[in-house]
Amino acid sequence: MLIVYVARDGALQRVDPSPGEPLPSDLVWIDLISPTPDEDKLVEATIGVGVPTREEMVEIEPSSRLYVENGARYMTASVLCHVDTRMPSLSAVSFILTPKALVTVRYEDPKPFSLFAARACKANGVQPIRTPEGVLLGLFDAVIDRIADILERVGADVDDLSHLIFERAGAQAYRKPYQELLKMIGRKGDLLSKSRESLVTLQRVVLYLSAEIEGVKPSKETKAQLRPMQRDVASLIEHAGFLANKVTFLLDAMLGMVSLAQNDIVKLFSVMAVVFLPPTLVASIYGMNFETMPELQWRFGYPMALGLMLISAIVPYIVFKWRRWL
Repeated sequence: MLIVYVARDGALQRVDPSPGEPLPSDLVWIDLISPTPDEDKLVEATIGVGVPTREEMVEIEPSSRLYVENGARYMTASVLCHVDTRMPSLSAVSFILTPKALVTVRYEDPKPFSLFAARACKANGVQPIRTPEGVLLGLFDAVIDRIADILERVGADVDDLSHLIFERAGAQAYRKPYQELLKMIGRKGDLLSKSRESLVTLQRVVLYLSAEIEGVKPSKETKAQLRPMQRDVASLIEHAGFLANKVTFLLDAMLGMVSLAQNDIVKLFSVMAVVFLPPTLVASIYGMNFETMPELQWRFGYPMALGLMLISAIVPYIVFKWRRWL
């Protein structure tokens, strides 16, 4: 899918070119979503730069993700997708910045792209967008804002989990099974891990964009906008690390509580075994079939044996309560 945006009156305007029709000459942003070979060729012919393949986009080496070719900067970052589902994922997005236009290549639909496009297409936007660099910076801002919102939500969820684990009492303490709590903690940890990975790749892209590489350097306005963006990314990485440590602590605490609960169950069975051991001994003695057992001939032998078993069970229970083992 190929979407083209042109800059008019300080805002972006979406143009959907018909098959075989040339792209507008005043375009500033070409958004390729799972592009076909024909769409790749059309973009390459219009902009004069090559479009990376999906295999090239997922390379993890910095030299494969950040480079200059024919005066165009190629930058690939990992962006969070499907955050509102149970299976969030990272998707590689390539940004190709040329003097004529910005080209983005992606195979998923991260929410920041649609949010930025909707905002940029309004004439009363926060700031006018007229250049490819302005579009790129706007996309970066949208991605950073989205991750910040995710971290804020995860932080609130982690606080709720902390209260649920450490401040629950009585019958409410086990209203949620341990398995469900562990799954919730694991999902938050996975989302934080992916958020931090996305921020790290975005930090590399921002640093790369702010430097002069092979004679290609950003404008003063772009460098001025990149400085606060670098600080924001660095602070979000630090905050994500803090939340990840908190999630790790909750996981350790949860596993410790599971161990304590298991120990309580084992202790209960152990105490019950000790309590019923003396009555079992008494019953075993009087269950033997020896011919000479005086108690078998007593009139009150049976009540005496039952009373002895009851006393032998009560005494250990009282001792355990007195020693606070129960």
